[in-house]
Amino acid sequence: MTAVHEAPRARPATTRKPPATRRRRGRFALNAAAVAVFMFAVFPVYWMVSTAFKSREQIFTTDFIPFPTDPTLEHVQRVFTEGIAGHSIWRYLLNSSIVAVGTVLVGAVFALLAATAVARFRFRGRTSFLILLLIVQMVPGEALLIPLFLMVRRAGLYDQLLGLVVVNVAMTLPFAIWMLRTFVAAVPRELEEAAWIDGASRFSTFWRVLFPLVAPGLVATSIFSFITAWNEFVFALTLIGDQGSYTMPVALRFFVSQRSVDWGGIMAASTLMTIPVIVFFLLVQRRMVSGLVAGAVKG
Repeated sequence: MTAVHEAPRARPATTRKPPATRRRRGRFALNAAAVAVFMFAVFPVYWMVSTAFKSREQIFTTDFIPFPTDPTLEHVQRVFTEGIAGHSIWRYLLNSSIVAVGTVLVGAVFALLAATAVARFRFRGRTSFLILLLIVQMVPGEALLIPLFLMVRRAGLYDQLLGLVVVNVAMTLPFAIWMLRTFVAAVPRELEEAAWIDGASRFSTFWRVLFPLVAPGLVATSIFSFITAWNEFVFALTLIGDQGSYTMPVALRFFVSQRSVDWGGIMAASTLMTIPVIVFFLLVQRRMVSGLVAGAVKG
């Protein structure tokens, strides 16, 4: 008998996707997720702006109206002409600007000096200080409301914008120090030592070498401090008693009464309230790029 040998069966070829295709699909999935998150975050802002230009009939209708079909400036004009609670909207915007700018300037000085000390010097209790900064961030602001109120009143700063600036600086300073510490630590010590060899003083080295390189981090913390102080409501409502000294977030509550809500006025005033934040960001965002390369090279 002759043995019959069967030919080996060919294995089905596995269709593997090339790496380029997988990378493209991965990038597409990431971009789609980023767009979804962006739309989710921007939609409330878009709805606020669109509602500010809708008529009263379109605001209170049950139909879904994604954008005003017949735009009107009725609500914006009413906010400018009638004001809020008997005061001009410019007064509330000025109060918010004083508090926000004061918080940024004072907080930036203390945060930069403290971050430089923590990053450049070794002293007893340094690690405990850094841990304490994190612990302070975990404490909710409402838990500190009564102690801060008593301290501000004893200091004679109640019903003054300066007291609100001090409180906002205290609330934003731990995060600013922690963020700036990483920027200062990333600057090579050799740059400062080279400046000392050239005869520069410590202050001159700090101002001409370290400060330009830390400027991007300082801008980032300034944006955080500005937005936090600009949108702060609880402390502003508690520490300010005079309606003329209210900030914009506190003034917006006058559009809400026991029987009705002036949605058109709220959306118009809120839209106007976002403009200074956008302007501030446009003014400082250029410094973030220019500060990355400034000061590192001489000549």
